[in-house]
Amino acid sequence: MGEEFYCIIKVVSGEEILSLVSIDETNDESILILQNPVVIKTFTNEKGSYIKVKPWIEFSDDDFYIVKMDKIITLTETKNKKLIEMYNDYISDDEDGIDLYKPAGQVGISSDMGYVSTVEDARLRLENLYKGIKES
Repeated sequence: MGEEFYCIIKVVSGEEILSLVSIDETNDESILILQNPVVIKTFTNEKGSYIKVKPWIEFSDDDFYIVKMDKIITLTETKNKKLIEMYNDYISDDEDGIDLYKPAGQVGISSDMGYVSTVEDARLRLENLYKGIKES
């Protein structure tokens, strides 16, 4: 088995995958062994360019995948330090058990966002203020 290197892979499905890769050439047919592969996409808008990173296979707990070379269009080793750092940060966040799933449009409310109390509590405070009752 060959040495590991960071690689960008274009597969026949059209996806671009970033992964730590090792090439196994011990058999008649060479295979790629991918460690923690992620799909990368770039987006551009008026504010700039962005990279979206997500797991290649989203609902799997496996870290290693085997891909036959006939499923690969091209691959290239990357030595881009920012890209490698982003990949490693993403992988380490995932291993820490951070919940990446957020239902669409739902955001938790915090005091940083201006949340002070519930509507009911605020109503009671205002009524007490109006009546001249001091809070303890």
